[in-house]
Amino acid sequence: MAAMQIPQLLCLAVLSTLGVSAQTIHPGKCPEPPVQQNFDVPRYMGRWHEIQKLPAFFQKGKCAQATYTLGDGVVKVVNDELLSDGTISSIEGTAKPTDPSEPAKLEVTFFPGAPAGNYWVLKTDYDNYTLVYGCSNLGGVYANYAWILSRSRTLPEETVAELRATLTSSGIIIDKLTDSEQTGCESMPK
Repeated sequence: MAAMQIPQLLCLAVLSTLGVSAQTIHPGKCPEPPVQQNFDVPRYMGRWHEIQKLPAFFQKGKCAQATYTLGDGVVKVVNDELLSDGTISSIEGTAKPTDPSEPAKLEVTFFPGAPAGNYWVLKTDYDNYTLVYGCSNLGGVYANYAWILSRSRTLPEETVAELRATLTSSGIIIDKLTDSEQTGCESMPK
């Protein structure tokens, strides 16, 4: 097999795995949307509930929520979801800004030694909603993630529409953006 075919086969194998997992893959390179100006990390801390998302292979349940706490310049991240068997799946990680001059561009890590993922806050009012974007370039294609989050388990349709428009105007393809189920969540951590 020619050396040139090996990278292509590896890329195809990765894409096949991600495609089966409902990942959103697109040709080209990751869009680079503008992020929240003057991002206030302490105001952002607390609990956020998932309202809509681009499908991600690592999310399998409902009632998804994220809790952020700040300590020593690093954000502790706790993501919880309710699985179909009634158990709560939880994962902890850390996030930190990639550049202090752009604190809305964070990298999040859940496993020591694993590559960090982008967590860019595109837009937030801190009290009601936030719009988060992440993307990974994979050699000629990219996998992207987006989440519309709320401080409560619901968000007005007008706000959701505005946030979807922000994604679209930034060149982010949202045709697979789906509603997240936020009912029957009584057993989730408070």
